[in-house]
Order: sequence, then structure tokens, then C-alpha cells
Amino acid sequence: MPQAALCRAEDSPGDKLPNAAASFKMSDLDSEVLPLPPRYRFRDLLLGDQPFPSDDRVQVEFYVNENTFKERLKLFFIKNQRSSLRIRLFNFSLKLLTCLLYIVRVLLDNPARGIGCWGCTKHNYTFNGSSSEINWAPILWVERKLTLWVIQVIVATISFLETMLLIYLSYKGNIWEQIFRVSFVLEMINTLPFIITVFWAPLRNLFIPVFLNCWLAKHALENMINDFHRAILRTQSAMFNQVLILFCTLLCLVFTGTCGIQHLERAGENLDLLTSFYFCIVTFSTVGYGDVTPKIWPSQLLVVIMICVALVVLPLQFEELVYLWMERQKSGGNYSRHRAQTEKHVVLCVSSLKIDLLMDFLNEFYAHPRLQQDYYVVILCPTEMDVQVRRVLQIPLWSQRVIYLQGSALKDQDLMRAKMDNGEACFILSSRNEVDRTAADHQTILRAWAVKDFAPNCPLYVQILKPENKFHVKFADHVVCEEECKYAMLALNCVCPATSTLITLLVHTSRGQEGQESPEQWQRMYGRCSGNEVYHIRMGDSKFFREYQGKSFTYAAFHGHKKYGVCLIGLKREDSKSILLNPGPRHILAASDTCFYINITKEENSAFIFKQEERQQQRGLAGQALYQGPSRLPVHSIIASMGEGCGQARVGPGWPRLACPGRGGGLRRRGRAWPSSPPPGTVAMDLQSAECRPAQGGCGAKLTLPAENGSGSRRPSIAPVLELADSSALLPCDLLSDQSEDEAMPSEDEGLSAVEYVKGYPPNSPYIGSSPTLCHLLPVKAPFCCLRLDKGCKHNSYEDAKAYGFKNKLIIVSAETAGNGLYNFIVPLRAYYRPRRELNPIVLLLDNRPDHHFLEAICCFPMVYYMEGSVDNLDSLLQCGIIYADNLVVVDKESTMSAEEDYMADAKTIVNVQTMFRLFPSLSITTELTHPSNMRFMQFRAKDSYSLALSKLEKRERENGSNLAFMFRLPFAAGRVFSISMLDTLLYQSFVKDYMITITRLLLGLDTTPGSGYLCAMKVSEDDLWIRTYGRLFQKLCSSSAEIPIGIYRTECHVFSSEPQDLRAQSQVSVNVEEREDPQRATGPWGARPGPGGGSTQGRHPSSSDPAEHPLLRRKSLQWAQKLSRKGSRPRGKAPVAAEWGSQQRGSLCRHSERQELSELVKNRMKHLGLPTTGYDEMNDQQNTLSYVLINPPPDTRLEPNDIVYLIRSDPLAHMASSSPSHKSSCSNKLSSCNPETRDETQL
Repeated sequence: MPQAALCRAEDSPGDKLPNAAASFKMSDLDSEVLPLPPRYRFRDLLLGDQPFPSDDRVQVEFYVNENTFKERLKLFFIKNQRSSLRIRLFNFSLKLLTCLLYIVRVLLDNPARGIGCWGCTKHNYTFNGSSSEINWAPILWVERKLTLWVIQVIVATISFLETMLLIYLSYKGNIWEQIFRVSFVLEMINTLPFIITVFWAPLRNLFIPVFLNCWLAKHALENMINDFHRAILRTQSAMFNQVLILFCTLLCLVFTGTCGIQHLERAGENLDLLTSFYFCIVTFSTVGYGDVTPKIWPSQLLVVIMICVALVVLPLQFEELVYLWMERQKSGGNYSRHRAQTEKHVVLCVSSLKIDLLMDFLNEFYAHPRLQQDYYVVILCPTEMDVQVRRVLQIPLWSQRVIYLQGSALKDQDLMRAKMDNGEACFILSSRNEVDRTAADHQTILRAWAVKDFAPNCPLYVQILKPENKFHVKFADHVVCEEECKYAMLALNCVCPATSTLITLLVHTSRGQEGQESPEQWQRMYGRCSGNEVYHIRMGDSKFFREYQGKSFTYAAFHGHKKYGVCLIGLKREDSKSILLNPGPRHILAASDTCFYINITKEENSAFIFKQEERQQQRGLAGQALYQGPSRLPVHSIIASMGEGCGQARVGPGWPRLACPGRGGGLRRRGRAWPSSPPPGTVAMDLQSAECRPAQGGCGAKLTLPAENGSGSRRPSIAPVLELADSSALLPCDLLSDQSEDEAMPSEDEGLSAVEYVKGYPPNSPYIGSSPTLCHLLPVKAPFCCLRLDKGCKHNSYEDAKAYGFKNKLIIVSAETAGNGLYNFIVPLRAYYRPRRELNPIVLLLDNRPDHHFLEAICCFPMVYYMEGSVDNLDSLLQCGIIYADNLVVVDKESTMSAEEDYMADAKTIVNVQTMFRLFPSLSITTELTHPSNMRFMQFRAKDSYSLALSKLEKRERENGSNLAFMFRLPFAAGRVFSISMLDTLLYQSFVKDYMITITRLLLGLDTTPGSGYLCAMKVSEDDLWIRTYGRLFQKLCSSSAEIPIGIYRTECHVFSSEPQDLRAQSQVSVNVEEREDPQRATGPWGARPGPGGGSTQGRHPSSSDPAEHPLLRRKSLQWAQKLSRKGSRPRGKAPVAAEWGSQQRGSLCRHSERQELSELVKNRMKHLGLPTTGYDEMNDQQNTLSYVLINPPPDTRLEPNDIVYLIRSDPLAHMASSSPSHKSSCSNKLSSCNPETRDETQL
């Protein structure tokens, strides 16, 4: 201690400090302590820190004020919770004892034996009703036994002493405040007279109103309950206390009235206690029979006083009770501990609860059958419940399952009310409608921390908005980042059309019953396929896949789809936590693998029903391959169907069949006849509707192709899928077309040698926690000035998109700010597995200038540019090259996500997109909206009766309780509109399927796992229609390139009517158009239209013909309408249709003239801006098409021109080492992922 040593040195007489140390002032010593001279440091080293002498130490005692006798008594009687509770319980017991002794005294007293003081002569008294004179002796004197008197005196003495002690302990300087308290006055009235009778014996029979101790007992009970609930919530304690006070007040009023009337009537008719009690009950209930009435005025006065007291006290008590009840209804009360321990519940924590959010959660959470009966939902929200939510929670369906608690997740008391520590899960959702989304994330993070601190064992399901905040909640069991998923999904929409619709349908729970009552065939098919979801099962326990143990993944995927109609998409090894999508044919299945597949329902809910097998046919077909040559049909894939439209179907004896029990409980089965016999063990699945798939036609000759040596013919044979991988025959690309043709095509990569790209990981990630993805990168980072599209720099002088000379069309993204989530839009479009020749330039149209960190993150990607501008400014759109773009993505702006009026947040976005839709009709616009209900305004046509009919269909589906009522809106079905709230169900579904978030991130390209495949798309052209069916396509892809198809994006030409009519009339128009096709095209190759049984359908009614029976001939375009309008002769009954088509032609002319005006407007603006107008001409009007997604369609679904097939392609890096150079060169020319419009490489 240098300072202590310095002090000792100054005190020693012979020692003096050096002059340098002595010259310092005290202020210098306060700021800096100089080191001691060496001799003092040496002495301290030898002696050490010597303790001060014992006489210098002073022992300090604390809290000595509590050592006094008064403080110790106060601590025992008042301050200490446990001892004070015992004292109050003892006091309460004493008061009850005094009331009980009073009742005993009344029962033992008999006025007939005489009335008088102790030791005096007793006098009898008889009541005279005619006399108004009252004898007060029966009121003043009572008969009290000696033993009873002794007990009452002892109890009164104890009560008196306790009261005086408490008065002494609670004295605060004003004695009169203590004396004039009602409780003290009552205590003196009931105790002092008994003490006086000890010293004056004649007063022992004096009447003392001991029954008034009931009010003191009530007061003691209130104090006791307050001590008991001191550590419990105030709302609960207040509510309990108020109910207790009300009950005790009523009891005390009745008891006081009963005892008082009984005693006063001793001078009257001498009523007993029971009669007095009966009179009080009748009087207080305002019935008043009149059979018992008080006879003397004192008792009558007491009744009046008691009624007045009741009229004053009880309304006040009821008012307090009602107020607390209303407050409790707002706060929601609490979830009892006993209920939490005996029942299962989950907790939903939100900042504000809206009706849409609530219904999405409840519908998706309770869509799983197991959760409908076993689980309760406790909502913990800091805001008061609004009217709509209150109305919904009063519905019996939800009132028995949902409990609303008003409180904060940051308070342990509220978490205790929700019994978070006993919860099965906690869902924490962010408020996406906040203006400051970062602040909303911060609140979510604190809630997650609070829940994890309070209940560390409770599984957490967290929704976060900004990707940079995700690592703060990395400890949660499941995390969904909104902006990550949103931008990755919008990016895939540009290369895989309607990816947003595909993912949305997969993460919603549905039974596939939507649209089944619609007359439109596409709606029935689309609705049935929307019921497909992702399920999992252990392979050793699976009836679908266990027979493929020891075989390749591709073999199991194909045969599982062929035999059962299920689509195997991935698996997980027992010793690994990683999920692999399509690991490829080199992956051999084991019994311990967990298989992930797409199906209508999970395997556990499917029942297998086998009939007798036809042994002769099995012997003839045993050992044969699936497709043995060009003359064989894919008839070995037998799918039984469910639904109507199968009246002509036949099920032959011995056909095995799979029936799936519906969720309603019954088994519904339909069979379909096939022209040839199935192989042994083939099972058909009773899940895909007959209306959902085209009728299977004819016999094997239907797929007969020209000879292999014919001119321009393809090789028609399809190789069988091998049980084990053959590396020499596998290519990491799709091979729908002939391999020899692709190898003959010149490589387009030769023309791209001017700009070389490298593959690597982006060097700068904009936020912590982004998954590294191998991407196409520039060898050298581009300068920031070169990222500006509309301004030249010293490196290049380009100022518009035309000058860059891009080979592929642009992808334009309109966003308010360049947030970190926008980085996830670029990464999937620059992933390493995207062919270099198909990389589309990306233009970011930003309202605000991007910051330095964002530019640093994107400068390594090729063909990524930005420009400042707004989507509502035509000049900005033209400057960023919208006429050279194929896709425009409009991202919802954060500043407009909240509006004063509900659902008005999307108003500006909708109007701006509608304007672009009119100016650029051929542009594919993908729009993000805040509210899903607003998607009905996208591409709005006021006089379109078809859209109005779809609106009615949506309302009907919503009334039926569908979670996907919006799915039939044409913009959503086509993937042109998306709302991030649709992905909320991804988090909810993860409670039952903990793998859904991982699979979704793999499909979106947000995560990359070594050996896992990726989602891409492939376009089916007219030259590829020799494949014929989806099942044959499945085999072709599995056998040639080991790709797994999971669905189809289909685009059809449709006739939209401007006249009011329903969907059935629209369907009739479509059928009539097909009937007017060329006769040669309307019949099969053998001169007859194929029917479901292989024969002709000449005798069938035209309206019952399935338009999917002749997919090669299906051309519903406006040219057909023009052909029909030219024909002079029409059959009878077709006049309304002709008038309809005439109206369509007139409307087309009006639109054409309007489009000319819009075209002139755009060209004039381009000239004004100095932009070349050569890129803008009369764009094709694609407003007469409708598109939709078919997830896992049946194998016999016919392929149609321009179909886009969703594929899960295996990881090319997994087998790149084993692929020969010739394979790689040929693969570069194969048909690969594309958009139907981006496939055309346009020189701008």
C-alpha cells in the first residue's frame, strides 16, 4: 500500500522524504501517487503488509435499530411474512370462535326461565302485541352459563391484549387515528365489557353484541389473504380478494341481521335463529313473503338500517368486482398450473394480434389431426384484444382451444401466467407492419432472450425480419428470416416460374379438395395437386420404399412414383444431421435412412388393399423392364383415382389397389381400366382425382414413333432406371432431346470468351450468418462506378442497357432501399450450377442510393448493376431498360407497409403495377404485397366475368374452411403475386415437421449442403412431346440425368369473356372452341378420338369430353376464334357462342387501339430521354393466358407444349470427378433450366 507506507514515513521522526516528493502539493497527491524511495520499498518487502494494531480497529454493527424490543415485535407481528400470516390466522380463528360461542349462548338461552342480572331474581316477561310499551329487560340481560362466560372472557382478554399491542407497534405519532378506526371501536365493544364483568359480577349476564366480531373476522381474513398473495400477480390477487370481500360482506350482513333481529325480538315474539335467518334471506332477496315480520320498533329499525347498509355497500362491491372482471377479461387472466401440467399447450408471442395473423396460425396449427384434440394455444400479447379478434375467439370452435393473455414476454410474471416453462413450444412472431423493421426485430430478439432465460427447455420458433439480426437468435430451435426467404423466392421466380406459388402450396396444409366442385378442369386438377405436402418416414418402416433397400436413390424415386404416386425428393442418413435433396443414383438407400417425399397425405394415413393377382399375366410379365421398346406403353404405372368422373372405369380382378382414408374417416375408391396387365405388386394410389388427370387413351401404339433411321427423328426408346448407378451413362443435365443432336450443336460458350468468370465464394458477405454459396464471380471486383447502369465512368461510357449489348434479357428489381436481404436475390441467380450462358443481367432500381457496404458485397458478381429511381416513374423504368427486360420484380416498400386504414398499405404498389401491366403487356411482373387479400386487384379487369366467377369460387372455398382460398386467383396461380405472410405457415408447420425449414431453404438455394441437389426448371417444347406423359418423363429424367421432377408449371390459352356469366358457361365456351378444331387434329392417329378404354368416343356428348385427352392438339388461342368467326355455317345452338366471340373481337380491336396510344406515349418518352426506340414495338398481348402449378401430378398426366417441369437436379460437384470431358461438353448444350421467355437469347 504506497499511501499507507507514505503516511508511516511522515510520522517517523528521523526519516524525511526527498525534496522532490515533499514539494508536491496535496492536489498533486490526489491525482498521482509517487513511488516510494527504494529504502521504504525494501523495508516493506521485508516486513510485508503489517496489520494495524488491534486498538486502531473499530467493529461496526449494522441495523442496530432492529435490535430494540419494539422492532423485534414489529418484525414478528407485521414485517415478517410468515410470522405475520400466522398471527393473522390466529386472530381470524379467535373471531370465528367468538361468533360460534355467541351462537352457542343463543341456543342455550331460554327467556321463559326468567330474565335478570347475575345473582338477581329472575322475572318472566310476556309480549303484549296490543301494547306499544317495550320491556327492555330481555334486550339488556341474557342467560350466560359460567363455563361459557369463562371461555368468552379468556378469548376477549387475548383479543384485547393483541389489539393494544398492534396499536402500540403501528403508532406513528397520531394516537387518535388509531383510536377512531372502526376495527378498534368494534374490538373495544366486544372485549372491554367481558373484562369489566371479571371485576363486577352482576354484569356477567349483560348482553354484549359479540356477533359483530364477524366484521373483524372479515377484516382479518382480508389481511391474511393479502399476505398470502403478496408474491402473486396483482391482477389475480385483486380479483380473488374482491370476490372474497363481496362474499364475506354478504355473509356478514346476513349474520348481523340474523343475530340482531333474533336478539331484539326477545322483547317481541321471541324468534329463534333459523326463523331470523329465513327472514333476512327473504328480505335481502326483495321477495318479502310477510309470514315473518318484526313486531317491535327496535327490530324494525334494525331491518331498515341493514337494508340501507346493503344498498350502499353491495353496489360499491359489485362495481369493483365488475371493473376488475373487465380488466381481467382484457388481460386474459392466467393459465392454471394444474392445467399446464395435465394438458399440452403452446404459446404465441406477438407485438400486436391481427385477425389475419390469428386465423393463419390457428388454421395451419390445427390442420394436423393430432393437434386438434391435444393442444391448446395461449396467446401472449402486450396490446388489448381488438373487436375482430374478440369476436373470433368467442366462436365455440376456438373458445375451447385458445386463451388470450395480455402481457409482455419480457416480464417473468406474464411468462408465469402463460406457464411458459410447461409449454410444448413458443412461437415468437415479428410485427412486419412496423415502419421501423429493425426495431421490430430488436423487440423479437429481446422476447426470445427472455423466454430462453425463463424456460430454457421450451422449444423456440422465431420469426425474424432482417437477415442481419438472425444470428442473435441462433440459439432458437427454428428460425425463419423473412427477407432471406422473400428475396430468394422472388429470384427463383425469374428462372423457375411460379416458384413462390410452388413453395406456398407446399407449406400450406390442405386436403386437396379445393375446386373439386368447379366445372373447370384446370381448377379441379390444380386444386387436387395443391394438397401435396412434404412428409417423412424411416425407410425400414415404410411400405412405399422399404423394398428398395440397397438400391439407388433414383431407382427408388422413380419406382415409388410409378407404383404409389409418391415423389421421393430427399433423405437423411441416421448418422448425419444434413438433409440431402436428390443425392443422386450413387446414393444407396439403407433401412435407417429417413426418406422425405411429396404426397397427398402421409403413409401412416394410407391403407393398402390388395386383390387377387392374375397369375398368368404375372408370369408373362415377370422380369420385364418398364418400357422395353418403342412399341411399349407406360401402362405399368396404375393410379386409382378418387372423385367423380370415373363412371366408365373398370377394375379388373387381381389388380392391387391402394386406398387412402380421407380425413373425414371414410374410404373412397375409384378404379381405372388399363388396356394391358400390370406387373405383379403394382399398387395404385387412391389419392389423385380422376378429374385431376387426363383420360388415359388407347393402347401401346399411341406412343409409336417413326423409325430410328427416319429423317429428323429422335431416338424414341427410354432406358430403364438402374438399381445401381452406372457412372458412364449419367450426365448432370436433362436429356429430353437426343444426345447426338446436342453434341452436334456448337457451343455457345465460345462467344463468351471475352469475359471470363470464375467460380468461388463471395468474398464479402453483407451480414453475419449468411450461408456461403459457390457462385459465378468476376476475376477482379468491379469498381463502384461501373455498377451504375445509367451513368458512364472512366472504365466504360455506357449509359443505357442497349449500349451494354447483353445477350440475355434483363431482370429488374424495384426496391426502396438496398437492404442486406437483397443480397439473397443475387446469390441464387449467380449460383455455380446456373449455366454461364443463361445468366441474366440484374438491374436494381432503388429509391435510395445504396451504401458502401452493399456495393462492396455485390461488386464481385457479374452483370449486376443499380440505378436510382422509382417504379412509379416511367422515365426511370425506361432508363433501366425495361423494354429489354423479361422479368420485373416489385418488392414491397417498408415505408408503405403500414396504413391508417387496414389493407390500404398496398394501394400505391397495386396502381403502379397496373400501369406497367398496361404499358408493357408482355413483361412478366412479380409483385410482393403486404396483404394477401389484395392480390385480387392485380391485373384487374372490371368487366371480366371470369375473374368475378373466380371471386365467387374463392368465397365458397373460404366458407368451406380452406387454408388456400386465394389459390384460384389467376395472378397467384401464375406466380405473379406473392405476400410474405403466406410463408408464416412455414414456421407453424415446423412444429409438426421440424425439417420443413431446412428443405425450403435448400429448395430456395439459401443453404447449400455438399451432395444435395437444387431446384431448377426445364421447358417442354413440341419436339419433346414424344415423351407423352409425366410418368415417361420421370423415367427419362431418372435414367438419363438422375433428375427428380416434382411438378409442372402449365400455361394455357383461355377465352376471357366480358359478359356476365358463370364458370360453367366459360367451360362450355372452351369446349366449343375445342370442338371446332381441325378434324384431323381432333382424332387419334388411327382416325378415332381415344377414350378412357382405348376405343373411340364418337357417341360421347361433347361437353363431357376431357380437353386433356388430346394434349398435342390443344391450341386454344385467338387464332381459333378468328377461324370460327369466319365460318358461315354453325350448328344450331351455337349462336350465343358466336355472339360471344364477336364481342371478344370488338373488345380486341378496342384494346388494340388503346395499346397503340400507349405505345406512342412510351416511344415519345424514350425519344425525349435520348434512348433508342428500336427495342420497343407492339408487344405481344399475353392477357388471354392462364398459368398454374401442378405439384406431383399423376404419372399419366399428358405433357403439353410450353409446360415447364420443376426439377430437383443432383449436385453436379458430386459426380464431376467421374464425368468424362465428352460428357461435360455435351451437357453444356443440353436443355437446362429456363424461363419460357428467357430461353430466347435476344441481342439488344
